Amino acid sequence: MIFFLPVWTLWQRELIRFWREKTRVAGFVGSPLVFWLVIGSGFGDLAFFYPGALTLTVMFSAVFSTMSLIEDRREGFLLSMLVSPAPRNALVLGKTLGSSTLAWIQGLIFLAFAPLAGVRFSLASLLETLAVLFLVALTFTLLGFWIAWRMDSSQGFHAIMNLVLVPLWMVSGSLFSTEQAHGWIRWVMLANPLMYSLAALRRLLGPAIPPGTPSTAVSLLVTAACAAVLLILSSAAAGEKSPRNAA
Repeated sequence: MIFFLPVWTLWQRELIRFWREKTRVAGFVGSPLVFWLVIGSGFGDLAFFYPGALTLTVMFSAVFSTMSLIEDRREGFLLSMLVSPAPRNALVLGKTLGSSTLAWIQGLIFLAFAPLAGVRFSLASLLETLAVLFLVALTFTLLGFWIAWRMDSSQGFHAIMNLVLVPLWMVSGSLFSTEQAHGWIRWVMLANPLMYSLAALRRLLGPAIPPGTPSTAVSLLVTAACAAVLLILSSAAAGEKSPRNAA
């Protein structure tokens, strides 16, 4: 109980906070939707760009939802959590599950536009897509938590994450496939974990699956491994001495 109660409480708190800030839905879902329609229409292939835009939606929502950790530190809520008897890994799990759920829901909203890209689901493929979306959301939420834990300001967090996320997405196969990449860019793409997350979604969504796209099994294995590593890193960071402004 001492573990699951704080997990549940923090998860619920993240959802309530989001519900009170309804403009976040328009910001996180509307921007990728416009980006997908404009860029995809320009290239004449909405189906190819749709999985990338979906990944972008979930990734940015997951990462920037963890910015609330910095706000919690500034408001003193994080300090109250750190001095409570609740385990530190309960803090990590509660915060990341809450933010992951929000990113997942925003991904579902964007998924409703799939018919515009010619995507059709069976019940089985829809359930698989929902599961993969949550895994992607959890992975990037853990990345955001790990970085936000060490940050002092939301401005610094924004700067660092934009510096990391935009290039990461651009070489993930969202704009061009590995078969079209040349030289060192192709090797960067193969080493990019986001490419495998996108590949898993692309194989489920279809119908535009470029040659050289990793298999679903490999893609899920790489994404799950990244989530496990980031969970370990986040738990270890939360177990260290309280961050600079927490106490």
